[in-house]
Amino acid sequence: MYRDFIVLQVDGISIVGQILLPDDKGRYPLVCLCHGAPSGSPPEPGDGGYPALAEQFCREGFAACFFNFRGAGDSSGNLDFLGWTRDLQAVVEHLYHLEYVEKSRFYLVGFSAGAATSIYVASKDERISGVAACACPAHFGLFTESGSPQSIIDRYRDIGAIRDDDFPPSLNGWFDNLEQVTPLKYVDGISPRPLLLVHGSDDETVPVDHAHSLYEKAGNPRKLIVVDGAGHRLRREDRVINAVLDWLKSPGADSS
Repeated sequence: MYRDFIVLQVDGISIVGQILLPDDKGRYPLVCLCHGAPSGSPPEPGDGGYPALAEQFCREGFAACFFNFRGAGDSSGNLDFLGWTRDLQAVVEHLYHLEYVEKSRFYLVGFSAGAATSIYVASKDERISGVAACACPAHFGLFTESGSPQSIIDRYRDIGAIRDDDFPPSLNGWFDNLEQVTPLKYVDGISPRPLLLVHGSDDETVPVDHAHSLYEKAGNPRKLIVVDGAGHRLRREDRVINAVLDWLKSPGADSS
């Protein structure tokens, strides 16, 4: 397994990530993993996070990229969801031109807010072959209703996702940026490329009806998998990752 480290400059912000390759021979279908919003919770013992997930995809024959959006992990900057779309656009641009990437099989696999970002970016970039969106919100009403605007900003500041004292310059502007990424506005733009929606039946953060709303709005080919008993953190669910892998090997199959 080979690793390639990336640092991209987006809006003056350093976006840091890695690409894993099965070996250094030939070209590979690519999976770009997109994480969700930082929670501030410490990792559970034995949880290898996105590096371990990338290794799992790599063992299945994929080039796998994982990176941190602005305001998360090793990347700099402050959490801003419209800014996340520019981060992902820059990562896609970089990956697409790598000689070892099979350009006809270039997939985004996103979780929660990372899934929302993936839908937005894929709707505007036909180079992306398909999207697997896990625990994706259809809209961000549940987010904006979880507290006052200032309390939400304060929470992200407390966990280190908002790092600069003068950010955001406008509370209303920050929430307007969030609204602009609303997946229901863009999900139909992925068709005729394949879309996989995966959601837990017991998602405590994004109710499963969000997945049904996205499925109804999306064009074909599309597939919806509701995982019985699963919650919001689908990255840790073997049933989910196996379903995504199966779909990646035959995208568009069994679609409505």
